[in-house]
Amino acid sequence: MDNETLSFSGTYNDRCYKALLLPIFPYERSWNTGVRAGLYFFGLMYCFMGVAIVADVFMSAIEKITSKTKKLYLSTGKDSEPEVFEVRIWNDTVANLTLMALGSSAPEILLSCIEVIGNKFEAGDLGPGTIVGSAAFNLLAITGVCIIGIPAGEGRSIRLIKVFLVTSAFSMFAYLWLYMVLELFTPDYIDLWEAILTFLFFPLMVVIAWWADRDWKCGKRTPVPTDQQIELGVANGSPGGESETMLEKQKKLFTAHGEVNKEALIEFYKELRKYPDISDSDAAVLAATKLIDSQPHSRMWYRIGAVRGMAGSKKIHPILSEKLREVYDAVNQSPDVPDLGQVPAIVTDHHHNEKSIVEFHSASFAVPENIGKFNITVVRHGRMDNTVRVRIESFDGSAKAGSDYVQVNEQLVFGPYAKEREVSISIIDDNQWEPDEEFFLRLSVIDDGFEKRDAVLGRLPIMEIVILNDDNPGVISFKKRGILVKESCNIANLEVERTNGADGEISVDWKTIDGSAKSPSDFQGGEGTLTFKHGELVRTIEIPIVDDLDPEKVKRDECFEVEISNPQGGCTLGRIRKLAVTISNDDDFNSVMQRMMVMTSSNLKSMEVHKETWGEQLQVALTVNGGDVENATGMDYVMHFLTFGWKVIFALIPPPGIMGGWLCFFSSLVAIGFLTAIVGDLATIFGCLIGLTDTVTAITFVALGTSLPDLFASKAAATGEKYADNAIGNVTGSNAVNVFLGLGLPWVLASIYHVAIVGDRFYYPAGSLAFSVFVYAIVATLALILILVRRYASVFGKSELGGPTVPKYFSGIFLFTLWFLYILLSSLQAYGYIHFLAPNPEQHGGKV
Repeated sequence: MDNETLSFSGTYNDRCYKALLLPIFPYERSWNTGVRAGLYFFGLMYCFMGVAIVADVFMSAIEKITSKTKKLYLSTGKDSEPEVFEVRIWNDTVANLTLMALGSSAPEILLSCIEVIGNKFEAGDLGPGTIVGSAAFNLLAITGVCIIGIPAGEGRSIRLIKVFLVTSAFSMFAYLWLYMVLELFTPDYIDLWEAILTFLFFPLMVVIAWWADRDWKCGKRTPVPTDQQIELGVANGSPGGESETMLEKQKKLFTAHGEVNKEALIEFYKELRKYPDISDSDAAVLAATKLIDSQPHSRMWYRIGAVRGMAGSKKIHPILSEKLREVYDAVNQSPDVPDLGQVPAIVTDHHHNEKSIVEFHSASFAVPENIGKFNITVVRHGRMDNTVRVRIESFDGSAKAGSDYVQVNEQLVFGPYAKEREVSISIIDDNQWEPDEEFFLRLSVIDDGFEKRDAVLGRLPIMEIVILNDDNPGVISFKKRGILVKESCNIANLEVERTNGADGEISVDWKTIDGSAKSPSDFQGGEGTLTFKHGELVRTIEIPIVDDLDPEKVKRDECFEVEISNPQGGCTLGRIRKLAVTISNDDDFNSVMQRMMVMTSSNLKSMEVHKETWGEQLQVALTVNGGDVENATGMDYVMHFLTFGWKVIFALIPPPGIMGGWLCFFSSLVAIGFLTAIVGDLATIFGCLIGLTDTVTAITFVALGTSLPDLFASKAAATGEKYADNAIGNVTGSNAVNVFLGLGLPWVLASIYHVAIVGDRFYYPAGSLAFSVFVYAIVATLALILILVRRYASVFGKSELGGPTVPKYFSGIFLFTLWFLYILLSSLQAYGYIHFLAPNPEQHGGKV
């Protein structure tokens, strides 16, 4: 072991008891080594959390700065007023490579600068080692997690591939340049020209990436509709495959003044009203969630969310209950459907031409107990040219599996253009009198790679099976004489029941009769035949209700009738042969929508990543989950207790609402610098106490501690975004920025100091850093090759993230293996087990 290391039984050297700011206590030399190492380890972990929290404040300032917008007025080609768009002032690529890269890399960059300054402008190992170690963790470990973390059958691709290629090229060049400076140009010395050139590569990379973002064109770019900042959904393609313009198809969720757009909110509220159990407050939460999910989010937004999730702070995304999550997932499950999801509504094949819809033929089925076996029908409609696999399972009601029926758990396969499949069900006859009993069958789409995305469940995913002793065809009638529906319900569901028997297939005709409500202005009337298959007890007639959702239009309640007639198959008509449907006008529509807008705006404001005043910052810092106690978890309480001190201290930093975020930017940067200095001291002393060199400490403990929030942020961006840019697209740019700023800036300062004041050259022994850079360059090249191969190879699903299960896990394991090899080889070299281009002592006057 070299003179930098220490065993627990040895004596302290200078690194173990004196750093830049630590130790605080002058008599730590007399403490037990193991106890002191444990204290420094916990101190290091606690400070990592403090760095993450103050970096959250820092990034909130950056988010405030980069979120500034300006209004653009675009002609619609009509006589109406021009369309107003809000677009960001900051170019996304420039923001990602400057302020946002600085936000995520500030601890590493400041650690390198502070180490050089604290060492009296002499070289250190901790800062540079952390920069290379963080780069390896970001590119290899984080990318591996993002690849594996994508849900089965899904993929994510990088949208701005040209920018990614430019930043990847600069990332590789940065570390090749670093190696050439350390080993080839001026071995073990950094000259001023090398330092300045290293620093200038940073603005050069930003300019070239910006140029690539503009498709290698100069001059002012003409705004396009995709520059719109916040929109509702995605424009659907027309039947012919051509997409209508976003100006025609979409409504902005926010007005030019930053307020919630009432017209867009009405459209979303209209869809949510199809779920009768959703209250107005629930609808406001779902609307706020939709608004937040519809916004373009930066990697910074995800990192802020990751840190707040770790610290038990206020979340930046609404927390949905299990019921609301199911509704929200259903609304977003099938974006091609006009009503945004699986709701009880009549849809045509035109809207579902991209997905197959699978459901039971009937919601209920009755059979006599002595039937033995019978078949039930599962139907498929919508898209017909694909293969669909579904599972049908039974679960108990009053009838029990094993005693009343045989458990069902089967897989059904619909080949191309197959419309129906039958499943055999077995009933057990126990020869004992029992009342009518029931059990249930449930459908689910089998997760089979990409095929799951091609199929969804319809309105009848569950069927009730009633076991009875009756062989009569039955009596057909409406359940009720009349129903009352609101104009906003969209669909009137009229239940027709079959009583006093369920034997054989029967049918009955139905037709609508206009009253004060007229077809098609108030409802979509018509006529048809309703068929009950053998054993079916209840069928539904669905009448679409026309809702113009015009709050200015005053209407009175209107009604129409539906009549059944002409029974076939031996059945008879019951007493209720006509049903009156009353369409009630939403008299309180305006007040409801106004209340919805207020609640939605309030939910949105509570989710903002930054606060405008000190009072708001302190209120959020002092309470668990930012005051949202109802949705706080046990872990939120634990982490809030552990990080309470950091939250209160950093809540005193000027809020981003002052001076456009710049005062908060510089204040939090100073706080990060101070805390980073403490982290550097803790890491140095802790590494010495357990026998680690600064290089090994840097590439393991410090690199992981500073990069862990990026891991959670990238994972959230990978699963929550449509593209992979915010997950891994910014990693290469951030790695390059680390070198150009994290090494270029301290090199410039140290070189100027040595040339202007000391009168010599800046001595910078390559040592372990050169070997670490060499190994990183190799593993990074392999990783980038894998990422590009995944983009174009069908076996990986032609996506950088996710894809088929086996290739996905192979890619992740391969990247984790590369990261482990980097750590292992760099550590072995640091302890002298690997000799790599050892310098000649005479070349440097004995300085080795």
